[in-house]
Amino acid sequence: MTTVESPAAGNAPTLRNLYFVRFTFAVVWAVLLFATRSYLGLLAIGLLVLYPLFDLGAAVADARASRATGAVLGLRANITISLVAAVGLAFAGTVGISAVLRWWGAWAIVTGLLQLIVGVGRRAMSGQWPMILSGGLSVVAGVWFLLQATAQDPELTNVAGYALLGGALLPHLISAPRPRHQGVRVNRRAPWQTR
Repeated sequence: MTTVESPAAGNAPTLRNLYFVRFTFAVVWAVLLFATRSYLGLLAIGLLVLYPLFDLGAAVADARASRATGAVLGLRANITISLVAAVGLAFAGTVGISAVLRWWGAWAIVTGLLQLIVGVGRRAMSGQWPMILSGGLSVVAGVWFLLQATAQDPELTNVAGYALLGGALLPHLISAPRPRHQGVRVNRRAPWQTR
């Protein structure tokens, strides 16, 4: 008998590393954005555009690692949506914080739905429930951002918190150590061999 690693097991270490990188990036990004929460200058606009671009890069890495699992379609859609979000946030940053919150909210809703699709598509892999939960929370947070855009003095504080907790801490830190898969045991006998 030979143990053959399943495709899902083959990409688990790559996904685990990706989750840790995304978590680290989100922590640094959130701290920097929190420092500029009420002032929409070049640094804040640059950070706002950088986040979806980083998400795009992470989705590309995830798609390459996940070809064998069949979850690539949702990731390709996420790549496109993240690119649109980066461009939209660049323009929204020149308008004001309310416009940024509208774009960020729409992006959170759409990517949250995609995260749900990818997580459900990978449900055979262990450690995917945080991604599914994060997708649902992202949709709720997106609606919250759209509501905040109508506030008297909107701030970017909750965007930083969203990136730290919803976008990084929950799905990536919790699931990072968990996507472990046992190999599938396959009996490698020639057709002429008997028991």
